[in-house]
Amino acid sequence: MNNAGFAAISVRRDAYEDAPGDAFPFDVPVEAPIAIETNGIAYAVMMATPLALEDFVTGFLMAEGLADASEVSEVALHATSDPQWGTGYVARVNLPPERLGPIVERARRRVGDSSCGICGIEGVEAALRPLPPLARRSEARPQAIRRALDAMREGQALGRRTRATHAAAFCSENGEVLALREDVGRHNALDKLVGALARAGIDPAQGFIVMTSRCSYELVEKTVRAGCPLLVTISAPTDLAVRRAQAAGLALAVVARDDSMLMVDPGQPFVEG
Repeated sequence: MNNAGFAAISVRRDAYEDAPGDAFPFDVPVEAPIAIETNGIAYAVMMATPLALEDFVTGFLMAEGLADASEVSEVALHATSDPQWGTGYVARVNLPPERLGPIVERARRRVGDSSCGICGIEGVEAALRPLPPLARRSEARPQAIRRALDAMREGQALGRRTRATHAAAFCSENGEVLALREDVGRHNALDKLVGALARAGIDPAQGFIVMTSRCSYELVEKTVRAGCPLLVTISAPTDLAVRRAQAAGLALAVVARDDSMLMVDPGQPFVEG
């Protein structure tokens, strides 16, 4: 496995009017296919940065509703390589026998996967199934969110090096960053974070999640299913993200910057444009 998460390519700086410069190395994030197998059944292939894959597989299975963290056995990783597309990984995990029925059925009906998590799902009702209501409200203050935004920049080693990855951080209600994961995909970064919290026995209800991305409905759903009461993103939400968040009681802090943010109270009704 590429433990660094990045690879060097050769580039030239080419200005619009000047002659091209000399070639020099430039770091880019690694992106690799991750095939997830449960009890020997091929379930999904996701494109992700091959870092913290045990966390990723755990968080992915939880987000899919296929298992609780306590039901995920040790994740066995096997590398496979190809001269054209490089290295990929097969992640094998065993779940309790009572979980196999839904897995077999969903694997049979699934026709494709993407990071959005909706390809292969049949019907609007299945795509937007009800979310569980959150048990508590966040008590984090705006000052804590600002502290978290400042602190998580230091933890984004891959992002600083490549300028091409997203980060997901879990923070205490006073703004301390307790865990952070990075990936080329924002959904993958959040799956990795949720998996890391579960494996470490950290309760997501006792803090908030910060994402270096827009607030999409998929991130809202993953945050709610993890049981976290507040999602912070640096860009704006979609209307569906707001609707889903309000239905589950999830508070949103969006367009979060050093000087201000926009708060979306889950108790306020949705206003049509």
